[in-house]
Amino acid sequence: MPASPASSTRSSRRTRQTRNSEASPRSSSPPSAGDRSSRISSRRSAGESEDELATSPPSRDLPPYEDESEAGPPSLNEMEEEEDAEDLFGDNMEADYRPAPHLDRYEMDMLDLSEYSVMSEGDRQAAEAALRQRDKEEGVAGRMRRGLLYDESDEDEDRPRRRRRLAEKSAEDVIPEEEEMIESIENLEDTKGHTVQEWVSMVGPRTEIYNRFKNFLRTYVDEKGHNLFKDRIRNMCEENRASFEVDYNLLATEEQILAYFLPEAPTQMLEIFDRAAKDVTLALFPHYERIAKEIHVRISELPLMEDIRSLRQLHLTQLVRTQGVVTSASGVLPQMSLVKYDCTKCQYVIGPFVQTQNSEVKPGSCPECQSTGPFAINMEQTVYKNYQRVTLQESPGQVAAGRLPRAKEAILLGDLCDSCKPGDEIELTGVYTHNYDGSLNTAQGFPVFATVIIANHVVRRDNSHALGTLTDEDIRAIVALSRDERIGERIVASIAPSIYGHYDVKRAMALSLFGGQAKNPGQKHRVRGDINVLICGDPGTAKSQFLKYCEKIAPRAVFSTGQGASAVGLTAYVQRSPLTKEWTLEAGALVLADKGVCLIDEFDKMSDQDRTSIHEAMEQQSISISKAGIVTSLQARCAVLAAANPIGGRYDPSMTFSENVDLTEPILSRFDVLCVVRDTVDPIDDEQLARFVVNSHMKHHPRTKGEEDSAFTEDVFPVSEGANLAGVEKIPQDVLRKYIMYAREKVHPKLHQMDQDKVAQMYSDLRRESMATGSVPITVRHIESVLRLAEAHARMHLRDHVRQDDVSMAMRVVLESFISAQKFAVMKNMRRNFSKYLTYRKDNNELLLFLVKQLASEQAAYLRSRYGTEQEVVQINEKDLADKARQVNIHNLKPFFGSEMFKAHHFTYDSQRKLIIRSF
Repeated sequence: MPASPASSTRSSRRTRQTRNSEASPRSSSPPSAGDRSSRISSRRSAGESEDELATSPPSRDLPPYEDESEAGPPSLNEMEEEEDAEDLFGDNMEADYRPAPHLDRYEMDMLDLSEYSVMSEGDRQAAEAALRQRDKEEGVAGRMRRGLLYDESDEDEDRPRRRRRLAEKSAEDVIPEEEEMIESIENLEDTKGHTVQEWVSMVGPRTEIYNRFKNFLRTYVDEKGHNLFKDRIRNMCEENRASFEVDYNLLATEEQILAYFLPEAPTQMLEIFDRAAKDVTLALFPHYERIAKEIHVRISELPLMEDIRSLRQLHLTQLVRTQGVVTSASGVLPQMSLVKYDCTKCQYVIGPFVQTQNSEVKPGSCPECQSTGPFAINMEQTVYKNYQRVTLQESPGQVAAGRLPRAKEAILLGDLCDSCKPGDEIELTGVYTHNYDGSLNTAQGFPVFATVIIANHVVRRDNSHALGTLTDEDIRAIVALSRDERIGERIVASIAPSIYGHYDVKRAMALSLFGGQAKNPGQKHRVRGDINVLICGDPGTAKSQFLKYCEKIAPRAVFSTGQGASAVGLTAYVQRSPLTKEWTLEAGALVLADKGVCLIDEFDKMSDQDRTSIHEAMEQQSISISKAGIVTSLQARCAVLAAANPIGGRYDPSMTFSENVDLTEPILSRFDVLCVVRDTVDPIDDEQLARFVVNSHMKHHPRTKGEEDSAFTEDVFPVSEGANLAGVEKIPQDVLRKYIMYAREKVHPKLHQMDQDKVAQMYSDLRRESMATGSVPITVRHIESVLRLAEAHARMHLRDHVRQDDVSMAMRVVLESFISAQKFAVMKNMRRNFSKYLTYRKDNNELLLFLVKQLASEQAAYLRSRYGTEQEVVQINEKDLADKARQVNIHNLKPFFGSEMFKAHHFTYDSQRKLIIRSF
């Protein structure tokens, strides 16, 4: 009968022992306990149980007085000694492996020779998943690694050996590998009563988080089938950077538990993420560690956005996302990361010590000479990293009225340094933490901690970033809106709809909001594309309300007043940093409004010294600083909308614009459009204005049911206001804001086959009239103003090329601006001389209404001077109106007599007597 496998194994073992004994002569001395224990251990390892060992006859090598029953089981020390004493490597050890056919055989009835079908990879995974589900339902805790089978019956045999192995390594000061002692954790979300920070600090959960995030980076595939993060890592390495972005929403989609742990314990989680990212990077590019010692994961698109003023104790040690404007930034300083010290007595190098953010770590004593110091920092072996401190302030447009803007300090480390500069609007994601501040305790009188944000991800916000918030439906609606033939009139009518009239001001503001195209040939000389507007006029004509409206509708706006703003507050100022005691640069209003609009109210209240400081910002759109050793230039690419009051409070039409306003010629020439707003007395206009204001207050009352509470809804009283914009459908304010944003970013019109002779002739005529009247000086800047306004008008219609009608509209706006700034005596003649420019795209009814109102006021003045009293009815001969109409090339008056505009201003036409009658 063939031998069993156990007996074959024992026979093979005894054969090898016999060969070894023949190869090496035995000693004549009796065997020691160690030899005996060695044989017992070898028999156990060969598969014999303790019962078989106990019942087997004693070996022939044992003396008769020694028996295993008397000797007892071997102790742990004896087993350690026997393992040390056993020598399996003899001179003829290769003889142990020579073939032995009579021993190397198995019982045929014990072998399973039946055939099995090969299981596919998918079936095997499905079977393993089913087994894991069964174990989970039966309450079996834990999930072993693949290929590692475990049964509770093996615990008594396997666990003591494992504990003994760990005890041996601990005695030898050998740190066991994590892979040996850590089992994978399936229920990672079960924190077993620990806090998230405690849980992710443990070795087991840390390893599982590491493995899951590493697998996420390796295996995530986007919708197009690309391995997203491998591409990002490849791009990072091509550009020699040390960080790449991970979208939080993608992480939450694939690994929900990691996305849950990340905001709660960001410091520990980001450390694990960085380690996993470095391993994945080195697996793809093994030598990249020569370029970047550390690889960082930047978390982007964190769902919840926190305001700076809303950060509280609840957010401490949490991952937060906030936004604001960088007002100041320190220089890039070296920060000690791993520090080593030299013992000054024995020159022994102590360390490295990991420096924390809050306290300095120093050695207590030298391990070589046991001295307590002094210790000097080893400059060569100490590891540094870049460190920069910036101040983040709330965006001016987001601060509630009457509130001071709050600021928070942020720390930029590593490659985040110099990622933003003063004046940039940024989104910052980082860990909101605290550090001890002794001066703050002294000031407050009890323990208070200062808070900072340790940045993890910084992205600069601009209009293109805001453009990313537009949906496809918004873009389709904007493009469809631009196809409207009267889109220009609709936009102008939608500017400040709660303000009655003043369409010349509204047109100038609309063109300024869209802006022209900046030019920078050869990157050497920049020509601005922003349009500056100055509004001047009588009090109570809604000048400040226009500026406030622009602050709400513009994509980026900064509001300031002349009385509350200084020169450094508008441009930039230099101050000494309390942290580093060095001079730092802080941005002013014009720098904060970069690529936006700067609104200055009470412009005439500024001192001359403060006004001259913005000369460079208004034309070159830069601010040069040379103070306290800082010589630099900041960008101020913004349009300036200013409002000023005339000297004495009211505008005097008998004087020129320069005589009415206390502004110098250099500052006036930098404004593209001058808007004069006058409060004229007209019974009909005053009545319509009063009705408009009353109805507006009625509609916008907070308790009005069924009506919107917004102050920018459509007008309630659709009257004809003497403009061709009456009755034009207005654009909703949210759509108008998106339209402006889209046009500024996507449309860049070019000058295309424009009529140069027409512009040259207009400029020549303007120069001649300016010298004759001595009012506003006309310079070459006015030619550039015409081009900028033409580009803005083309951009308003979403056109890529400037057409002839854009140039004609720009010339009309510039001429209206110039003529409105003249004396009343010369204004009439200038309107006649430039009538061919002023009548462009004007409704004939609007021109005729202006003429008939002028005739009516002259007739009323004549009757008042003749009879000494105001006349209720004024009659105008149709022939007089026809003569004036022919001067502006209008020959047919019948459509005007039948228009709603004619009737709304209390005019009637008597066809029999050929008279126009106005009743006051």
